[in-house]
Amino acid sequence: MKVLKINGVEKQFPAGRLPSTVAELLEQLDITEATAAAEVDGEIVERKKFAETKLRTGQSIELVRFVGGG
Repeated sequence: MKVLKINGVEKQFPAGRLPSTVAELLEQLDITEATAAAEVDGEIVERKKFAETKLRTGQSIELVRFVGGG
């Protein structure tokens, strides 16, 4: 199994199912890119770089979703 730590929780992915980029991870988690901020191993990832930011097993990812409301 491949593992990513997402918001402090280890998430396992079967072999061949580990998302290769931040954009793929957000898609798998059903999170819209326009409403998310991401940090990989302590480095903030610009939204325009989600599709090119590669992921590998063992990385720590922090995701924040923006939600409207009052």
